[in-house]
Amino acid sequence: MKQQFYSNGKLLITGEYLVLDGANALALPTKFGQSMHVESLEEPIIHWKSFDKDGTVWFEKQISLNELVSTSLNDQTLNNIIMTLSEAKKLNTSFLSTNTGFKITTKLDFPRNWGLGSSSTLINNIASWAKVDAFLLSQATFGGSGYDIAAAQNNLSILYSNSNNLIQTKSQPLNWGFTDQLFFIHLNKKQNSRDGVVNYKKQKKDKSLPIAEVNSITSQISSCKSMQEFEELISLHEEIISEVIQQRTIKEILFSDYKGAIKSLGAWGGDFILATGNAEDMNYFKRKGFETILTYQEMIL
Repeated sequence: MKQQFYSNGKLLITGEYLVLDGANALALPTKFGQSMHVESLEEPIIHWKSFDKDGTVWFEKQISLNELVSTSLNDQTLNNIIMTLSEAKKLNTSFLSTNTGFKITTKLDFPRNWGLGSSSTLINNIASWAKVDAFLLSQATFGGSGYDIAAAQNNLSILYSNSNNLIQTKSQPLNWGFTDQLFFIHLNKKQNSRDGVVNYKKQKKDKSLPIAEVNSITSQISSCKSMQEFEELISLHEEIISEVIQQRTIKEILFSDYKGAIKSLGAWGGDFILATGNAEDMNYFKRKGFETILTYQEMIL
């Protein structure tokens, strides 16, 4: 018996950090994701093999089905896989309950350091295989707002919120006539979004005002028609989040002399940023050593 699963990667355009406290966020699924193939084995083992974008094997292990309760492992990747499978089994007790095993093969469409959701796409694939709620599985494992799970499951841009554990996902067609002026630049500095989440949650100040402001921006960005309005909105969004997390914007730190607008996507400090401009303007980033630049059409599903 063979099964195949696929989940989309993600980029968070608005609502970073504040989405954890119920703010409305605009998320875009990417053309890059992760596939997972499942084949039956006669032995009660899981043979796990993970391929990177370039076809190289970056992880391979054999797991006894009896090891799924183990938590004291030196291999973090193995530990994460076992944790996810264990939590999936708690959500569906019939999952992995046979005396036979499985050969699992995963394949990323993007380099692991791109930050497009190597964990969320895997969680969503495992949830599909185990026939469990991917949002519950995500909460039981890596936590977060769950927007990345929603993006993994949707092929259109989405408005997402998770307020008081009430998840709302709405398809949001974007009639942006300026996508040829939107580019994604990789900062080549993998950001652990879970670290950003932990630091953000340590802040106890009232966030009702910035949440209201970001909700308004999310709504306006979703329906805006002009590049000028878009640039003004993402620049204002950067100022609001900068104040919330007490960090300078990436434009202030690295690109203060760039003429267009720049926005961080997801946890600040690494992975991709969004920049406005034309193809010629992208030479600015190349001169600074940032070679991975994708157009909107290349990146977004």
